[in-house]
Amino acid sequence: MKSANFAITIIRASLATLFLITGCRATDLTTVRVASGLNQPTYVTSSPVNPKVLYILEQTSGLIKIQRDGTVLPRPFLNIHDRVGNTGGERGLLGLAFHPDYANNGYFFIDYTNYSGNTKISRFQVTSEPDSSDPNSEFVVLTIAQPYPNHNGGMLAFGPNDGYLYIGMGDGGSGGDPENRAQNDNELLGKILRIDINNGQPYAIPLSNPFVGIPGKRPEIWAKGVRNPWRFSFDNLNGNLYIGDVGQNLWEEIDFQSASSPGGENYGWRRMEGLHCYNPPANCDPGGLIYPIYEYSHDLGCSITGGYVYRGGILPTLAGTYFFADYCSARIWSFSFDGSNIVDFTERTTELAPGSGQSINNISSFGRDGYGEIYIIDYSDGEIYKIIPRHPGSMRGNIAAPSGQGIPDAIITVEHTGLDDTTDSEGQFFIGGLGDGTFNAQVTFPDFRDTILTGIVIAENETTNVNLTLSSITDTPIPSAFELFQNYPNPFNISTNIDYELAQQCNVKIDIYDISGGQFATLINEIEQVGHHRVIWNASDVSSGIYFYRMKAGTFDAVKKLALVK
Repeated sequence: MKSANFAITIIRASLATLFLITGCRATDLTTVRVASGLNQPTYVTSSPVNPKVLYILEQTSGLIKIQRDGTVLPRPFLNIHDRVGNTGGERGLLGLAFHPDYANNGYFFIDYTNYSGNTKISRFQVTSEPDSSDPNSEFVVLTIAQPYPNHNGGMLAFGPNDGYLYIGMGDGGSGGDPENRAQNDNELLGKILRIDINNGQPYAIPLSNPFVGIPGKRPEIWAKGVRNPWRFSFDNLNGNLYIGDVGQNLWEEIDFQSASSPGGENYGWRRMEGLHCYNPPANCDPGGLIYPIYEYSHDLGCSITGGYVYRGGILPTLAGTYFFADYCSARIWSFSFDGSNIVDFTERTTELAPGSGQSINNISSFGRDGYGEIYIIDYSDGEIYKIIPRHPGSMRGNIAAPSGQGIPDAIITVEHTGLDDTTDSEGQFFIGGLGDGTFNAQVTFPDFRDTILTGIVIAENETTNVNLTLSSITDTPIPSAFELFQNYPNPFNISTNIDYELAQQCNVKIDIYDISGGQFATLINEIEQVGHHRVIWNASDVSSGIYFYRMKAGTFDAVKKLALVK
């Protein structure tokens, strides 16, 4: 184990932010088991309220279970066993999405097949107890008849840029889409749907949906020509959509939709399977079809499991990397896509094997927590694994007062990772589990002001020693100039801090603007005294995306960019 030293004296601190500089080499990966003893798990995610708590769907039991602090709780979050039909291997409890404003309304949505074999999209609500929801609160949003027991789809997700609910629907099943439903615009099967669940009864149609107002076409349709889009996901940084579409006999595919798309893509099924003609077997593309960005043959597996683009905190060198797998072969791959070309394609199967007698089989789904970390579900063994660095780096150090005495109970948090520690009686702390890369860390302790520091390096298999001396508020010098600091954390998940300094008393106005330049919110508009200040933007009810914040104070005018990632 290597060790590096880094001594820092903080001039202003209560919430001290440390920017850790990255190396550029790729991080070696592995997995660690975080849950076991599950019954046919199909999905895992977290809520907007607590990014660390995991919610796990079981296909045939009708249960949503909670994993907290490494333990699966004995009482389920939701039990709807009485209404989930599980006859047929692709039916059951299949999808879950929390409302973006879950913190205030307590709503979440599930996709399940009922005892009649039909798909139901229903809304439920949490009770006054955060670990429990009310099964009697069900509000049916949409019911879709299923002609066959397979190809039920099941994925639900809220668009990070528009806040609409996206629904993945298979072609209705059997084999080869015998009624050609995926190409029938008057059918909801074989489609990606987009609906507005905040308006209308039981929902409204977004006016920007591609088939709105066109006779003979269902306005819920956002994209068409998919066979069974079992798992799709959005890149939370930019809103790009990746669709893992399960193939027929020969080819599995990944489809892509840019965040700037107006919708209406036709991904080709049943005319094409991947890049190949299916029905008809030749001359199948009359034009207008969108080809997959990647396909693989059944020599490598038999059923694709779409995954996620990594936007977590502990593995920053993998930012923008898309992970996916095959259910049958349990092979795992990753790549990056720039909108035109796939780069850095890597098979990860051996690398991500957990070892110690454990193995990952029958990958039914990937999952993502509130910090953007990625999980892998082993369906047949009832286990969930988290992707982590194989050779983690770490940070240790001492937090001291100006007198040199260690400060106990100071909280050190590595931003956007969920990793933290509290100093002991001598002011010592230790945080491990970090990959090679750039991090933000905050030190929280009363009666000390804020600062932003750079230059601390964390590397795999190394420990960096960080010694911080906090100066009190009364020791903070009067600012000699106006300044607007970069927000932190950035990217952020729910709230972010915006710090600024005033060299003289004046009126301060800080506004938030969206990517199109429209004024979105005003955080402050009042007279403030000379000194260092902070305003916090709580964006719990705001969709992911790029935003700008602008500060006007006297003749001072400055703009900076921030990224909201949920």
